[in-house]
Amino acid sequence: MDIPQRQIRAGFTDTTLTVYQAYPPEIAAAALAAGRFVPPFRRGRMTWIKPSFRWMLYRCGWATKPGQERVLAVEVTRAGFEWALGRACPSGHEPGRHADRADWARELRTSDVRVQWDPERSLRLAPLPYRSLQLGLARAAADRYVDEWLVGLTDVTATARKIQALLDAGDDRAAAALLPEERPYPLPAELAATVGATPS
Repeated sequence: MDIPQRQIRAGFTDTTLTVYQAYPPEIAAAALAAGRFVPPFRRGRMTWIKPSFRWMLYRCGWATKPGQERVLAVEVTRAGFEWALGRACPSGHEPGRHADRADWARELRTSDVRVQWDPERSLRLAPLPYRSLQLGLARAAADRYVDEWLVGLTDVTATARKIQALLDAGDDRAAAALLPEERPYPLPAELAATVGATPS
């Protein structure tokens, strides 16, 4: 099956969607204890959410990189996620979307949401020929993420490390069985255009 170059794939229900983030232990522990993001989590920093678990594993190095030792699955409302998509600005200049670089830079300065498409990753974290979405949330978007969209937090660090251990042992099938199910997200056409997704 051909996978579109830019497609959002995620675990989702009728009302929620799961994204992933990696944090140092002190931030993750406080968030899990409170059931929401609390200090030392800082709202003033852009926070990046990723619907792809494999891309998260790549980014955090199987939960071993400094400051990314704990991986959280964050369940958010689909309404909130789509609100962010509708206000996203590309993190890099894309010819054709803006009149010129200055026009893009103006939107970037005022946008509370960044969109970035990075190579999706295989089970062993090799780059694939199609892309996976990241959303960066700042200012009002970060506040809404913390205060309004968040439905639940789950620590999936042990799963990340178990997958790596199985791969190291050569058991790719068992490792793959631990991956969460991710399927194409039903993206409205106007949101697909805003984030630069490949038309379906």
